[in-house]
Amino acid sequence: MYENDRRIVLTLDAGGTNFVFSAIQGCQEIVSPLTLPSGAHSLPLCLDTLRKGFQSVMDNLRQKGLQPVAISFAFPGPADFVNGIIMDLNNMPAFRGGVPLKAYLEELFHLPVFINNDADMFTFGECMAGALPQTNRRLAEAGCHKQFRNLIGFTFGTGFGCGITHNGQLYVGDNSSAGEILLLRHRYQHEIIVEEGVSIRAVKRVYHEHADDDRDLSPLDILHIAEGDLPGDREAALKSFEEFGAVAADGIAQAITLLDGLIVLGGGLCGNKKYFLPAMMRELNGRIKTLSGEKDRLEMKVYNLDDEEGFKAFCANTVQRIPVPGTDKMVDYDPVKRLGLVFSKLGTSRATAIGAYTFALSQLG
Repeated sequence: MYENDRRIVLTLDAGGTNFVFSAIQGCQEIVSPLTLPSGAHSLPLCLDTLRKGFQSVMDNLRQKGLQPVAISFAFPGPADFVNGIIMDLNNMPAFRGGVPLKAYLEELFHLPVFINNDADMFTFGECMAGALPQTNRRLAEAGCHKQFRNLIGFTFGTGFGCGITHNGQLYVGDNSSAGEILLLRHRYQHEIIVEEGVSIRAVKRVYHEHADDDRDLSPLDILHIAEGDLPGDREAALKSFEEFGAVAADGIAQAITLLDGLIVLGGGLCGNKKYFLPAMMRELNGRIKTLSGEKDRLEMKVYNLDDEEGFKAFCANTVQRIPVPGTDKMVDYDPVKRLGLVFSKLGTSRATAIGAYTFALSQLG
């Protein structure tokens, strides 16, 4: 419904190096994005960058006779997102000790300000305009009875993020800390957090653990090695992505056990899915030990809905007719609980921006 909304929201893509300012109306960007160095090492410099960036976009809008109704953007955590207080960030030392960024911007621009976790906004954007509605529409068109009401998003990049939506609403928790999946335990090394296995640094580390190669390689370089397009240890490259997929899937499985919803994946490392997805699907649909034997890792079977065969298997009719005891009545029963997994339908950056935009409008009413 927000595609036809004429209200305008100022947005920000906040990175440790650059801030990208823009404005969205009807789920579309209506100005050319403005990129400025974040100045994240100095609080006065960083706040001045925020002031200049938003003011420049507002001036651009005013020249067109337009006026924003809010500012809304994603920011890295940890933070008290409800109150807009940014806490100690590793890649933004300017905010050490806590900075009430929401109150600062509201005082400066006299507009309501909404700040949320980037993985939350990615998931909310996919919930409102991407993976959730598109998947449900595709299932309905295929004659499949299954429809999803909940969407759980996971992002693979500098870190491992998670966002949770339920019935079209974002769930952030009582401490703005819902979905902090990075703090789960690593699949193979229980003394470290899972993010050490699901991140850019994880791919690089595992490659170097298995290869005699001291080059400073990016995950893209390691992908090229895996594909034979760049000299290097191909087996180590494949191992780095296989371990990434297994460790990520273990974290996702723990989250899905509690949350139960359509899975959407985003982030820069999704470009390596050809090599990590097989291990991920094996782990999600694998087995786990009990004291008396083994059982399925999840109560639900997970299907890759971006794969045509996976989509057909998901939609296969497994409904049975079973009798009601003591009567001549029959009821339908589907013994297969199923979940779908898809990759971002909007692109991670656009999904995050649309999430910030629609979140602001949903709060304004």
